Amino acid sequence: MKNYTDTGKKDTRSGFGAGLAELGKTNENVVALCADLTGSLKMDEFKANHPERFFQVGIAEANMIGMAAGMTIGGKIPFTGTFANFSTGRVYDQIRQSVAYSGKNVKICASHAGLTLGEDGATHQILEDIGLMKMLPGMTVINTCDFNQTKAATIAIAEHDGPVYLRFGRPKVANFTPEDQKFEIGKAVQLTEGNDVTIVATGHLVWEALLAAEELEAKGISAEVINIHTIKPLDDEAILASVAKTGCLVTAEEHNFLGGLGESVARVLAENKPVPQEFIATKDTFGESGTPAQLMEKYGLNANAIKNAAEKVIKRK
Repeated sequence: MKNYTDTGKKDTRSGFGAGLAELGKTNENVVALCADLTGSLKMDEFKANHPERFFQVGIAEANMIGMAAGMTIGGKIPFTGTFANFSTGRVYDQIRQSVAYSGKNVKICASHAGLTLGEDGATHQILEDIGLMKMLPGMTVINTCDFNQTKAATIAIAEHDGPVYLRFGRPKVANFTPEDQKFEIGKAVQLTEGNDVTIVATGHLVWEALLAAEELEAKGISAEVINIHTIKPLDDEAILASVAKTGCLVTAEEHNFLGGLGESVARVLAENKPVPQEFIATKDTFGESGTPAQLMEKYGLNANAIKNAAEKVIKRK
C-alpha cells in the first residue's frame, strides 16, 4: 500500500484563504464577500491586497447571498464566506431562489463545518449542509480533505461556470495531498489499491481512512481508499470500478448519514451493482460541545471506526 506523509498539520480554512489570495492576483473578476468573519475565514490577505473587491456585509448572510447573485450579472465571480451553518441553513431560501434556480455563478464557501468545529457546540456544528446543498438542481458540492486540496479547489471553482458549495473546516489536520495537484471537479482520487474492501471517504475522514487502511493491511486485509472531494457530481465510475474488485464498501464522512455522501453512494450501488455497505457518519443526531478529537471519538468518526466497519462489511459479502 502506498504510504502518505503528513507534511505538517494545517487547517483547511487556511487553504481556502490561500487559494482566494492567489485568485486575487490572477483573476480580476473574483470578488469576495464576508459576513463579519474575515479572520475566521482567512480572507484577510485578499482584503488587504484588493480592498476594492472585498465587501464586508456584517451579520447579514441573506443580504450577502443576494448581493453575490447580483454581482454575477455584471460578470463578477463572487466568493461568499461564513460558517457552514450560516452559509446554508440560515440562507437556504436565498440560495435556492437567487442562486440555484437562477443558475448564478456564485461560490458559497463554508468553513467550520461538522463536529470538528468543537467547543462552539451543536448550534454551530451543522451536519446537514451537504444534503441541503446537493439537493439543489445545478449545485456543485465539494468537501475537501486538507490544506493543499482546499487551496486547489478554491482556485478551480473560479473556472467553473455555475453555483458551487465549497465545504471545509476549522481544525488543523494532516496535510498530505500534493502541493501541485490538479483539482478536477467530479473526479475521485484513488489513494490506495486494494481487493478486499473499498473505503470511500470525504473531507477530514480521508486521512482517517488512510490510517484505517494501514491498520487493516497489518491484519492482512487489502483496502482500496478513494478520496471523494466532489460529492456532486459524484464519480460513479470510480466507485463502481472499485466495488467490482472488492465486492463491498464503507463510506466515511463528517455529516449525518441521512442525506450525505453515503446515501449518494448507496444510490449508485442500488442502480448499478448492489453490494454490502457500511456507513461512517453521525446517526440522525445533533452534535455537542467538546474538543474535535473527543467528538470524533464519541460519534465514531475516526480510523478505528472505519477499520471496524471494513471488517464488518467484509463478513457481509
